[in-house]
Amino acid sequence: MTVTWRHLPASAREIASAATDAVEAAKVQDSEAYEVATARLAAAERSGLVLGAVVRLLLEQTHPDGLDGDDVRHVLERCVRSAAPWRPAVDPHVVLVLLAGALGVYDPGDDDSPPDAVATAGHAPLLVADLLAVTAQPLDGYLSTAFTEIERTERHD
Repeated sequence: MTVTWRHLPASAREIASAATDAVEAAKVQDSEAYEVATARLAAAERSGLVLGAVVRLLLEQTHPDGLDGDDVRHVLERCVRSAAPWRPAVDPHVVLVLLAGALGVYDPGDDDSPPDAVATAGHAPLLVADLLAVTAQPLDGYLSTAFTEIERTERHD
């Protein structure tokens, strides 16, 4: 865990730690470690918000001119294809919902079966790991920025 997280409340530090563990497990395709880390994420109340912010930041960096439908499809396909060999239960619909949510275009009222916390925790690290592979940057900076943005938003609301 990085020093930048020491000032955060225990619940935020747990999200950062679990997210880091899950993304690292995804990178090396360690199913057992991934299960443990994603269970921790699913139990953390606001992990979906944090991971969504990280995905948005990564999408902004990897697509500085914006995303179109082809870009979203490419990210979705790449993520699902890279995860499928070691996570055969990967659900493209959940990954699409995570992408749409990160982009601010997902309306849960339009979806008959929005992903629950377990599905979100089980898929978001796959998407983060996939996007990090494109940037070749560490997760720490994105997590720190996500926490800062969430805190700023909550103070202004």
